[in-house]
Amino acid sequence: MNGLKGKKVFVGLSGGVDSAVTVALLKQAGAHVVGVFIRGWYPPGMPCTWSEDRRDAMRAAAKLGIPFHTLDASTEYKEGVIDYLLVEYAAGRTPNPDIMCNREVKFGAFYRYAMEHHADFIATGHYAQNVDGRIIRGVDSAKDQSYFLWAVPKEALLRTLFPVGSLEKSKTRALAKEFDVPQAAKKDSQGICFLGSISVDDFLRSEIGSSEGVAIDINGKEVGKHEGAVLATLGERVSLKDALPGPWYVIAKKMKENLLVVSHEHSSGATSNTLELTQTNWLTNEYFGKQVEAQYRYHGPVIAGTLSKDGTSFTPETTLPEPIAPGQSLVCYQEDELLGGGIIV
Repeated sequence: MNGLKGKKVFVGLSGGVDSAVTVALLKQAGAHVVGVFIRGWYPPGMPCTWSEDRRDAMRAAAKLGIPFHTLDASTEYKEGVIDYLLVEYAAGRTPNPDIMCNREVKFGAFYRYAMEHHADFIATGHYAQNVDGRIIRGVDSAKDQSYFLWAVPKEALLRTLFPVGSLEKSKTRALAKEFDVPQAAKKDSQGICFLGSISVDDFLRSEIGSSEGVAIDINGKEVGKHEGAVLATLGERVSLKDALPGPWYVIAKKMKENLLVVSHEHSSGATSNTLELTQTNWLTNEYFGKQVEAQYRYHGPVIAGTLSKDGTSFTPETTLPEPIAPGQSLVCYQEDELLGGGIIV
């Protein structure tokens, strides 16, 4: 990280180990660092760790000797992430809240806040790399988070630093001990962005509700009961109650009837048809009309195919290994470079 001496960098300080090490590396490079804890929206009556996370972020800022701000992004988070998530799930689609959280909050509200305070850059603890304005997969393939960045405006990405993106996670942990940051042994968050330990299923049960329904096979025969169609995702294995021997995979959802169609075959319902995309965001149009690689879920299979000449559709070379859920993000790459993506219609 050359050329950062004296530069003003606002870091999204989450209270976790990655953002704490991000601060330490930027300070080591001579940057003037400001830590910002981003407060989201939290559902009443559900367990959430935001106050503990803010405390941990404050401890890291104090330990590393940097100013500490709190940004209230609850409105942007509620309207841009939570409301979107609930509408999509209720319609039977499968949205990715972390992608919307990045677009609306971390690289939306936080980016604007930093620019208003005359920052030269923002920085986060994402495992991705910014190489001369190109977004590259993180070095640690198991932790790579470039998939979640496809919807972020290019303007924001050009002024974003990812100091831990060139590291293996184990190295980040080791550096946390060397820098003696309080989060050195803190576990990674596994819940929805900003909602801590709350799982998607628990959140949907609380906000939308779910009821038991029937699961049938491709011949229309009832094979068991499910916990609610809103909780199921096309292509995923589903746990059924009072079921015939499985495994069972979801190949269709009928939301009005609260009905699932399931199959023993994971590939049932898979397609080789062109995937239409909406809400596209491209960091480059260099590969429109050309062959690229794509993923339709985080850590999902990498598939080859061709982008349309206007970037609004993707045609896979072969039949996909499983059904694709509408609402999921199709994210395109050329080798390890993130090109952009869109939401599958």
